[in-house]
Order: sequence, then C-alpha cells, then structure tokens
Amino acid sequence: MADQETQLRRSIVEAARRMNAMGINQGTSGNISARSGDRMLITPSGVPYDEMQPEDLAAMPLEGKYGAWQGPLAPSTEWRFHLDITRARPEVGAIVHTHATYATVLAMARKEIPACHYMIAAAGGPSIRCSGYATYGTKELSVEALKALEDRTCCLLANHGMIATGANLAKAMWLAVELETIARQYYLTLSIGGPVLLPDDEIMRVKESFKSYGLQPKGEAKPAKLKGAKPAAAKLEDKPRRKLKKAS
Repeated sequence: MADQETQLRRSIVEAARRMNAMGINQGTSGNISARSGDRMLITPSGVPYDEMQPEDLAAMPLEGKYGAWQGPLAPSTEWRFHLDITRARPEVGAIVHTHATYATVLAMARKEIPACHYMIAAAGGPSIRCSGYATYGTKELSVEALKALEDRTCCLLANHGMIATGANLAKAMWLAVELETIARQYYLTLSIGGPVLLPDDEIMRVKESFKSYGLQPKGEAKPAKLKGAKPAAAKLEDKPRRKLKKAS
C-alpha cells in the first residue's frame, strides 16, 4: 500500500473517531469517504470507530463495475451516494455524512436552512437544501442527495442526517461542523420568531470572498522579515519571556 494512501486511511479513521468525540455524530451512524487516485476509500459498515483500523476501509473503483470493492470488510451501506457524488463532482475529494442532532432535527422537519447567517455561503449558495426522502443505502437516496447538492457543498437528507463535501478531508470535516453549528443557530432562532434573512447578493459577495480567505496563492512572495526580528524558529510561544527586538 502506497505511503500516501496509508496516511489517508489513517486520517479517515481519526476523522471518524473525532466526529463522535465532537458530538456531530453518534455510534456508527455516520460514514466518511475520500478520493484516492482512481479509487474511493470508505469506512466499513457497522464497525465501532474505536475498533476500526486503517486496513479495514473498503476501496471502491471510480470506474468499471459499479459497486465493486476490495478490503476485509464491506463498505458502508451508504456507499452509493458517496460513490455517485465522488464520480459526479471531480472537485470533491472527501465526503462526511453524519446524524448530527440539530441538522437531523431540521431534516426530520424537512426544513432547508435559509440565509440566516453569512457563513451559509460556505454551502455554495443562499440556502442549505433538504433533499427528498428515500430509504437509506438506496440508489434513490443517492439521486435525491445529488439533486440537493446541485451548486452546493452540503445538504440535509430528509428524515436522515447531513452530507458535507470538501476538496479534502480536512475541509469536509470543517464544513460538517459549520453545518451543524448553523443548523443549531437557526433552530434556536425559530423559538424567538425566526431570523432576519440576508439577501442573496450579500451571500454571493461573501461566497466570493471565501475563495481567498486564509489562502496564499502559489508563487506569492513571502512577507519581508522585519529588520532585527528573530528567525521563525524562535517562536514566541516557545519562549514566552524573550522580548522581541524593536524593528528599526
């Protein structure tokens, strides 16, 4: 097994354990997948995350026989929407599915989340849609999920849970947390008359600004060092009593 895939498998197992520890999932109800070359790695069905090992993940080819898999354990029962999203959306590198409490409450009521907070722009548009209902693990559910995810990065699954996608696993996990947070905030505002919604053009402006948020384009020159400043290796947090020299 290539070193890169081995590390990805470890990261998936760690993420599965972390989403339960953070409270955005319970038991083995959720599942995680990630693109690995021409295959998709996905958590196995019904295995407690504390017992799951990297080698337990199933590998499914993105092309060829639909539903084929390799590994010691069968893939999650939700492999269909994981595989279909990964195949249909080349920009998606990882998918996180959870039964997070507040997202699931809204999904049970079949309520989409409107533009109640500017962070909804992380979903790709002015709302987080709720899909139509279909039985778990079916092709019909996969079809409904793809519809709800059109021009979006995440969605609610009716009477089920949520899906968050990302260019990589870290971003998918981040979005899953953001989705549960905004679901909780929206739910709470409903008890005091509901939120004041932001207009679509504001959400589009925020979405555009997110493209460069926290990023440094490749090839961009690094900021010049202040004259007299200590090298990066001498971190302030490592030596809290050391005073930095004043720049001249």
